[in-house]
Amino acid sequence: MQNPSTRRQFLATASAGAALAFTATSYAKIVGANERIAIGLIGCGGRGYAAHMPGVHAHDKAENVEFTAVSDPWQPRRERASARCQEWYGRPARQFVSYRDILGLDDVDAVMIASCDHHHAAHLTAAAEAKKDAYCEKPLAMDMPSLNRCVDAVKQSGIVAQMGTQVRSYSTSTGCRELFRSGAIGKISRIEQCRNGSKPYWYSWMQRAEPIREEDVDWKEFLMDRPMRPFDGKLLTGWYGYREFTDGPLANLACHFIDLYNYVVGTTLPLSCVAQGGTFTWKDEYNFTCPDHCQAVWIYPEGFMVSYTTNFGNSNGNVLKLYGDQGTIDMTNWRAPTYSRAGAIKPTELPKDETPVDPVETPDHFLNWLQCLRTRKVCNAPIEAGIHHCVPALMAARAMDTGRRQVFDAEKREIREG
Repeated sequence: MQNPSTRRQFLATASAGAALAFTATSYAKIVGANERIAIGLIGCGGRGYAAHMPGVHAHDKAENVEFTAVSDPWQPRRERASARCQEWYGRPARQFVSYRDILGLDDVDAVMIASCDHHHAAHLTAAAEAKKDAYCEKPLAMDMPSLNRCVDAVKQSGIVAQMGTQVRSYSTSTGCRELFRSGAIGKISRIEQCRNGSKPYWYSWMQRAEPIREEDVDWKEFLMDRPMRPFDGKLLTGWYGYREFTDGPLANLACHFIDLYNYVVGTTLPLSCVAQGGTFTWKDEYNFTCPDHCQAVWIYPEGFMVSYTTNFGNSNGNVLKLYGDQGTIDMTNWRAPTYSRAGAIKPTELPKDETPVDPVETPDHFLNWLQCLRTRKVCNAPIEAGIHHCVPALMAARAMDTGRRQVFDAEKREIREG
């Protein structure tokens, strides 16, 4: 078992490194209120086009920012994003196949990374090396070496980086954090999420209505460091379902859960993890390799267990709860959490009936990043939050694949069997 003092030293060192980078670099990049901030979008698929672009557009006039460049290996996606910029700003965004071209532009100040999971670490590392501020989707990486390189690059560069775990920026999430910090539910013993559905989410992302033309895709740019193989359009839009490009629900869905309880409870890195998973319901001609059922359990040094489960064979039974010895916080509905004395084993002053958690005003996640681009303050989900959501997810994926308990060695920054 990892020594708690060693873990604290690791976290203290990480925080100190971030502070030094901020002092050395970030202050020099403070932008005046009248200066426009130019943003490049890396990845123009569903997340980039449907979340990042409108998320920023809601604040672009007030914050004086504009998308000026877009990149994507698939031509129709980058054309669509560029055309939206024409509608919004009266001029189209410049289009590129590769993220490298955007990072090479002197007149782009920051980038939003909404690419595939197997791209995230490389894209953010390159952005940091290019001294471009960045907003990066989760999960941060798919292996520990890539994660470590990425984290080191961000800290050394002093860029403003926001991880794309936006649920922590809900006012209700901050309300739950303040309620927990008050000691209202006492000592945590277990945190649990069951996030179920009738069908895996990757089916909804796969484009099947019309064929994808090979000549419209830079296939090598999409594959990046994955082995070359003949062009396959179903991988381009259905990559969410294939383990070569993502770790499935343990990375995409569980990362939000992990980041949320880290934010509310204040924990960081687990001691150990066990996990299992498989495809039991959705077996068809697509041969998806991401599990449609999975479960992971982590143990944290503060003395509690965390359980995450996904069942894509039955949508019943969704739950997200924090169990304490004096009561329970129910966050199953992230937008309307409640608390009560349910399950208390110690004297408590909490109400018997489910009571709404009072929200605490918190800036929208995209707005927080945009504001930090000017103030150079640390974002609500900084690079440390990326470490703390990514390591548990990687532990779970490895535990599921090997069938063996995984532990995290914070001193060596590696995951091993134990």
